[in-house]
Amino acid sequence: MMNPGTSRMPPVTGILETALYVDDVDRSVRFYQDLFGFEPVSSGARLTALAVPGKQVLLLFKKGASLNLPTIPHDGTGQLHMAFAIDRSELEPWADRLKEKGIAIVDRIEWERGGVSLYFRDPDQHLIELATPGLWSNY
Repeated sequence: MMNPGTSRMPPVTGILETALYVDDVDRSVRFYQDLFGFEPVSSGARLTALAVPGKQVLLLFKKGASLNLPTIPHDGTGQLHMAFAIDRSELEPWADRLKEKGIAIVDRIEWERGGVSLYFRDPDQHLIELATPGLWSNY
């Protein structure tokens, strides 16, 4: 039962966008298209948006290009991290695909819940993870 004056928490249905800030947007678009097959849904001077399965979007922003926006300036630096969900049965095919593309797996971790993660770097040295179910209690 809610306390008087407490509003109902509206639901969130998922993460829609994830952003990476990159030195060369075209190079990053080619990387994510070639490796994952993600197709652009929007492209402009400061960013390209790539469609990710599950109604999600990966935004590839040119570093510094959004700092002077008149509305909501933003930017990011450093080696960021993101993870893509994969089926357990696709773990070895993904490891093979990374090898075929000349992309080094920098770590492989088997988690206590049974999930497995493969880690590699994109052209901007962001740490990208491919993770099977069993990583988190909700995945």
